Amino acid sequence: MKKSFLAVVFMLGFFISSTTFAAAPYYDGKTIRIIVGASAGGGWDTYARLISRYFGKHIPGKPTVIVENMIGAASLACVNYVSKIAKPDGLTIGVFNGGLFFSEAMGQPGIEFDARKLVYLGAPIRDDSVTAFSKKSGITSMEKLMSAKTPVKMGGVGRGANVDNNIRVLKEALGLPIQLIAPYGGTADIRLAVESGELAGASWQWSSMRATWRKALQSGDVVVVLQGVPKPLPDLPKVPLAISYAKTDEARQLIEVGIHNSGIFSRPYVLPPATPKEQAQILTKAFADTLKDKELLAEAKKMRLDFEPVSAPDLEQAVASIRKLDPVMMAKLKDILYK
Repeated sequence: MKKSFLAVVFMLGFFISSTTFAAAPYYDGKTIRIIVGASAGGGWDTYARLISRYFGKHIPGKPTVIVENMIGAASLACVNYVSKIAKPDGLTIGVFNGGLFFSEAMGQPGIEFDARKLVYLGAPIRDDSVTAFSKKSGITSMEKLMSAKTPVKMGGVGRGANVDNNIRVLKEALGLPIQLIAPYGGTADIRLAVESGELAGASWQWSSMRATWRKALQSGDVVVVLQGVPKPLPDLPKVPLAISYAKTDEARQLIEVGIHNSGIFSRPYVLPPATPKEQAQILTKAFADTLKDKELLAEAKKMRLDFEPVSAPDLEQAVASIRKLDPVMMAKLKDILYK
């Protein structure tokens, strides 16, 4: 009986060990590339580089993880590359501006990806956007923005990007005197343009802006005047909400659909279509585990980066919801974002 018991224990241990190490040979000694569709130093890049430092340890085989930047057409070059050129071998991950999901659903030129075929890993954070201006531009409140005598220049990265979509929706829904200047390579380039006086301001994700533009915000050289969220962010309790300025049902719906809801899929991490299920499952789990990594979260806290993960199923569902929009609202958004 004792020998039989020991034999069972041995076989069970062998089975567990075999299962544990079955996935390791594939990623052992390999390199995973995270392709970021924005310039270095911006929010997308900052998050990707932080994640890359911890991602590998959660993958069996502990592969090397590197970040590469691929700018062009508001990160369309990146997602097209991941969808059409990158091998579906579980070694390439794309990070791009989720506003392009609107572009894809609306059949815009240059789109070479099908959102329904991409493999979703999730997103590190929802896009709680804010609008900010330099103090020297004179726009230090919504009242000053709304009363501006000439169009106020704001920076974008290209048609279809959330950075640009936010500005376009705000201009249409609230009737703001805004002139969108684009494309810049990324939010890092926009920051430099604002600081030089080339632009007055911009609109993008608060956690990213707070981390990458920290000194200017702390000194008051850059001022947040508006929030594109349903409820005030904890550290911006006195900054007004965009939707509170909406005067019609259509304006409110434009802000809800074009800014609030799109924040869920603004920062997606995806694999190429047809990536084998085994690799997709390994990386999806590793991505979720990475976003809960205590060491990562401790470093993020020092960098003042927030993490509010969106799961792979939730991300996929949010992207799919675009195709379910009312046709009238879809046509209105298409006119605003791409006219």
